[in-house]
Amino acid sequence: MSVEITTAMVEQYKSNVVLLAQQKGSRLRSTVRNESVNGENAYFEQIGATAAQKKTSRHMDTPQIDTPHSRRKLSADDYVWADFIDNEDLIRTLINPTSPYAINAVNAFGRSIDDAIITAASGTSYAGKAGGSAIILPDSQKIAHGSTGMTIAKLVAAKGIFWTNDIDEDIPLHMCMSSEQFQDLLNNTTVTSSDYNSVKALVKGEMNEFMGFTFHRSQRLTVASDIRTCIAWAQDGICLGIGADIHTKISERNDKNHLTQVWCGMTIGATRMEEKKVVEIGCDES
Repeated sequence: MSVEITTAMVEQYKSNVVLLAQQKGSRLRSTVRNESVNGENAYFEQIGATAAQKKTSRHMDTPQIDTPHSRRKLSADDYVWADFIDNEDLIRTLINPTSPYAINAVNAFGRSIDDAIITAASGTSYAGKAGGSAIILPDSQKIAHGSTGMTIAKLVAAKGIFWTNDIDEDIPLHMCMSSEQFQDLLNNTTVTSSDYNSVKALVKGEMNEFMGFTFHRSQRLTVASDIRTCIAWAQDGICLGIGADIHTKISERNDKNHLTQVWCGMTIGATRMEEKKVVEIGCDES
């Protein structure tokens, strides 16, 4: 077999990366609103809630209902990944769907996407005509750690915040925790036998829904001074902007003694769309 980097080899590697990205990439990408964006910054228009006015008489004047408008700014960043291959046998393996180079690249970009989503959930969002108004997540959307780990009470409190905010019940709710919080729930003495069976199934991966949330595990959630910041959100409460999805290039590097370089890139960004659709939950891991 020739070790030449053929067009077929390049296209097969690209297909492998795209397929793996759909199957094994980001854990959170499918849990948020996805939008295509152009340019370094994108703006998303928002319309606030209004109320209908009761008609009190026959020929009354037509009411003017002013619909509130706002916008959110999303900034996209470029991400790149590259590696060298200097072994002719390894070059041949690029066409293998299980190629470690394809898997490694996809995992790297998947983690970057998750990091962007996690940062957007609890971080500062930017609103206004030019995106110059900084908006932080208010304390009313935060559940204090209370020197405890994850508890059923905290899950109930998070669900209660969404109820209080009157979030559309057709919008899926998600919860992201680390392995410590799943263990907390299993070890919680207040968990009833039926709840325990559900939590046990969550931990074992036999189910991923509990109390109206779809659960996701991530070890990339922020932790500071033993306090892990877990997040719950309505699916359209966070937006992932995709300027350029994962794309690949395989080429020969003349400046590296003709080594083969495998290169991948993407452009993405994320922002919180509505504060009332994101809840931050502190959990003590000490």
